[in-house]
Amino acid sequence: MAIITGISIWIIPLFILIVLLTAVFKKLPAYELFVEGGKEGVKIAFSLLPFLVGMLVAISILRSSGALDAFINLITPLLAFLGIPADVVPLAFLRPISGNAALGVTTELIAEHGPDSFIGRLASTMQGSTDTTLYILTVYFGAVGIRKMGYALKVGLLADLIGLLASIIIVTLVFGR
Repeated sequence: MAIITGISIWIIPLFILIVLLTAVFKKLPAYELFVEGGKEGVKIAFSLLPFLVGMLVAISILRSSGALDAFINLITPLLAFLGIPADVVPLAFLRPISGNAALGVTTELIAEHGPDSFIGRLASTMQGSTDTTLYILTVYFGAVGIRKMGYALKVGLLADLIGLLASIIIVTLVFGR
């Protein structure tokens, strides 16, 4: 354990030292390059801002309007037949959109049902088995100017669906209901 602690304390300073020594060895202006990279980072952050605001507004509308709750109520009989708790459906829908919103739902589920409950374990596994596909496509594709993202969207959402189904199956097999 002491080795891991030592590595975690020294890894970033060593990385910075290696970068600086490499810059000196190659006779590169390290500070000027650092400042130039910072300027580019700020430009990218400002270019991503409209995409992020749009996504946050859409998530807020989805949750506040009651549309998500109405949809869950509509499919609850199917979920019960399949053995899927209706409580995790908001997580399944929000996870591809926003990691923070999904983390909030996961936190609520764990607080309500407990970390060792079936729903707590399922929510935790779902949180780790999928990615924020729509966020990634919006932010990263928007940052580089890619407008045709149809195939990436289909594959990303398919991967999310497979991750969600795998979570349900694995948690059910390992922990039971």
